[in-house]
Amino acid sequence: MKETVLPVLADAKSPAGADIRFIMNGPTGNMIHSTVPPGQINRATVHRTVSEFWYILEGLGEIWRRDDAEEKITPLGPGVSIDIPVGTAFQYRSIGTEPLKFICVTMPSWPGDHEASHVGGAWMPTVPDQ
Repeated sequence: MKETVLPVLADAKSPAGADIRFIMNGPTGNMIHSTVPPGQINRATVHRTVSEFWYILEGLGEIWRRDDAEEKITPLGPGVSIDIPVGTAFQYRSIGTEPLKFICVTMPSWPGDHEASHVGGAWMPTVPDQ
């Protein structure tokens, strides 16, 4: 059995460009806290083997998602949850005056940054390539 406390500072950057803090990990998944500063547009990515669930805590944003059947932009705000199934291209941005903050659960556990590939998205990213 594990317990954690949200770290004060970011542990890393996501492959898309968000500041992330590690919350929990295990054999079936991981949980992180993500922060996107106001006005930041992250890089569009697609995951090879991992699905994600997001729950928005604070701020405003938008996420673009595209799979073989559908393409759409979803508004993000407190209380909104979204999914990103394996193989779905996605890109997100913070559009408010406060940072966009959300909890992200990955299933299965995140294998490393090689999991994500950059793709063309809906907007021009404002974060540099890693």
